[in-house]
Amino acid sequence: MPHPSPPGRAGGTPLFFLAVRACGLAAWLLAGAGPSVGQAALPKAPAPKATPAPQGRTTVSFAQGFTITYAGNCKVVTIRSPFEAKARATSYLLVPRGTARPVGYPGAIVIQTPIRSLVGLSSMHVALADFLGAADLLVGLGSLKYASAPRVRQRIAEGKVFEVGEGKELNNEFLIARHPDLVMSTGWPGENLDRFQTLAAAGVPVMINSEWVETTPLARAEWVKVMAALLDKEDLVNRKFDQVVRDYQRLAALGRRATKRPRVVVGLPFKDVWYVPDADSYLAQFLRDAGATYAWDQTKAPNGSLALSFETVAPVALTADCWLQTGAARTRAEILAQDGRYAAFAPLKSGRVYNNNRRTNAQGSNDYWESGAVRPDLVLADMLKILHPELLPTWQLYYYQQLK
Repeated sequence: MPHPSPPGRAGGTPLFFLAVRACGLAAWLLAGAGPSVGQAALPKAPAPKATPAPQGRTTVSFAQGFTITYAGNCKVVTIRSPFEAKARATSYLLVPRGTARPVGYPGAIVIQTPIRSLVGLSSMHVALADFLGAADLLVGLGSLKYASAPRVRQRIAEGKVFEVGEGKELNNEFLIARHPDLVMSTGWPGENLDRFQTLAAAGVPVMINSEWVETTPLARAEWVKVMAALLDKEDLVNRKFDQVVRDYQRLAALGRRATKRPRVVVGLPFKDVWYVPDADSYLAQFLRDAGATYAWDQTKAPNGSLALSFETVAPVALTADCWLQTGAARTRAEILAQDGRYAAFAPLKSGRVYNNNRRTNAQGSNDYWESGAVRPDLVLADMLKILHPELLPTWQLYYYQQLK
């Protein structure tokens, strides 16, 4: 079961969009676990100069959807809703536990920190906590089925994580009875905090994030700093996220210097519509940084996604060098079974079809849509290995696999 963002931003399809809404999402490996991109094999690309954040604080460098400011021993996290014609923002006042609310900040939602219990309605939110070694913080998920992180699955098996539903199925009574320190939800067009009035009236704070709307991989991953502010783990997030940034930028320097630019086609049609990422999608940015030639790299759409016909995409696929992200398919035969016309596509003939579902567990949860959101360096390493294998000769694919 895939868990991408809505169409366009991540190059997904409406089927994926519905899956996200219906099922909720889940996790990154325990902090410090998992692979890292070896710096010895990467070029010494100059990194942008930045002023280090003071101890116990962090700064936002890539994300556009939130800000963090500090006022004495309190913090103000402001999250912008990108869906209205006139931008709206919600402020969250993070107050040290046991401390009185300071004067000022009218209208801000108060959250006592560090939070001790969290309900995450998206796998991205679980990934944010797990990146910081805080998987044990989770006490509830929208759905228990779609979780990948080993620690989260262990806690589910132990009965320590509960299913709370999502959307209209959200179990408000259960949440009020459990009274977690925070419920974290995902922002969608046409929805806002009004739908959580029942929880708010009961004193259960709700934070709405819109990470998936960010237009670059590093911007999307930087939302981990919101979780760090909630956990008082700014120093840890500065260390870990800065390493991700350094590795990503070194890999991107490799991709930008590549002499060959393989032609890439992405995705599969859904109900006769082939949704592909537009120029402002973070997947399009991945392809640029990986040194790919992407036919719609300069084409923008109002909602971030291009809805194309088979006849529009087919001429590109007929001569493409590589085909990426082919839904749930695990073999080329499964793709052909959907439409025999795919047999004419060059990547299917050459065997250069790669899907991002290597890390799919027995429950059907695909870790690419979970930990991959906070580890764009690993995703980019996979893409470079696929498109320019000579640049990373020792790298083993982590999220992607070549379809046989």
